[in-house]
Amino acid sequence: MAKTSAKKASNKPTVKKEVKLQNIVATTSLEQDIPLIKLAETLPNTEYNPEQFPGLVMRIKEPKTSALIFSSGKVVCTGAKSMKKVREAIQAIIKNVEKIKIRITVDPVIKVQNMVASGSIGMDLNLNSLAMSLENTEYEPEQFPGLVYKLAGTRATFLLFSNGKIVCTGTKSEKKLHEAVDQLIVNLRRLQ
Repeated sequence: MAKTSAKKASNKPTVKKEVKLQNIVATTSLEQDIPLIKLAETLPNTEYNPEQFPGLVMRIKEPKTSALIFSSGKVVCTGAKSMKKVREAIQAIIKNVEKIKIRITVDPVIKVQNMVASGSIGMDLNLNSLAMSLENTEYEPEQFPGLVYKLAGTRATFLLFSNGKIVCTGTKSEKKLHEAVDQLIVNLRRLQ
């Protein structure tokens, strides 16, 4: 009996999907005006040049992230590789802001704007063929070795490489990311 089920399983081609988050871009509001000049003068891990850009850049060592902080209290955080790290980064920003006697009384609502993931779908891809048979693609091999594929019905955009490596951007949750990768695999399998 075990041999039969093992044989059935081996007849079905499997795809080894590996996807790892590389960057999460998230926004929040501290719901408090932030004196950026004072923050820049107090903290060594900041850059502020209001003539060039209205936001202050804060670099956080742990977790290794960067944040844009605006005088309105709006924050854009980048570089985290998990939602846990996004939350830790926002807490680090709050601690830094509190060093200049600005008390943050809200529990900031974090909104993911974009997730970037990379990985492999475990199959070789003929990018020339995919460029002809898939809709929503861009492929200029003389300029860049990857094929850009916008997955219909989702926010996901993929970079596909001939060795099966992928980069996915545009999703706003890990669930949506994995759903998009699974749909990509289904779409590619149809063409094999």
